[in-house]
Amino acid sequence: MNAAALNSLDLTFERLQAEGRTALMPFITVGDPDPETTVDILVALQEAGADIVELGVPYSDPLADGPVIQRASERALVREITIETCLNVARKAKERGVTMPFVLFTYYNPAMQIGLERFFTMLQEAEISGLIIPDLPYEESKEVLAFADAANIRLVPLVAPTSNDRIARIMSSARGFIYCVSSLGVTGERTSFFEGVEHFIRSVRAQTDLPVAIGFGISSREQVRRFSEICDGVVIGSAIVRKIEESIPLLQNKETKSQGLLQIRDFVAQLKS
Repeated sequence: MNAAALNSLDLTFERLQAEGRTALMPFITVGDPDPETTVDILVALQEAGADIVELGVPYSDPLADGPVIQRASERALVREITIETCLNVARKAKERGVTMPFVLFTYYNPAMQIGLERFFTMLQEAEISGLIIPDLPYEESKEVLAFADAANIRLVPLVAPTSNDRIARIMSSARGFIYCVSSLGVTGERTSFFEGVEHFIRSVRAQTDLPVAIGFGISSREQVRRFSEICDGVVIGSAIVRKIEESIPLLQNKETKSQGLLQIRDFVAQLKS
């Protein structure tokens, strides 16, 4: 990939690697508790020192989401949040001065319903840098990958400990970074991970020149520190979504909204420190 083809996701990883730092990568569910507050949360995440953000599109039938993110999706879907809403939130956040790369996390059906050509045009217009589709198998991803490459958007693969002999094939067409799944099952905060997680990550790193990030279950500063030693990025999802959930009473009151945003910002900042 030549320098002219690099997008903000690539450049962020390059900069952090040159500085010897690991990317802190929050995941949030867009529209929880409402689109306007999601924009405010994105500003707060940048202030907290986040480097890259995954924008989760709420979905009614998730395969990978644990109960905390499922509840967030349910709250967002009550407000009829769509991919279009999520991309509008991304645009508004950019207008507010958010410079972090955005990676859209969506299931395949909503993208297919829009149509891939229009879908990727919309992503470009919203300055989306990366895309994760957890229910799109590598064997069926060729068409999506072609559209993503043409739009200069990185189609990021998920690699699980159970991928076994498929890992090399999955990574052969990987873009942006490799997302390693730290645990078996769905997302959710965990106090422990499967015994071979470090070996799994090192095995993946040995097979790719791309940055390697880890997610699913990471929820504390100690866990971030542990995985920062062997990864280029650490994704924190359920813990942040839970903090947002706990802050909703504050966020939905004009007089206390700033207090709720401060709680979220401080929680993410202590993860990074």
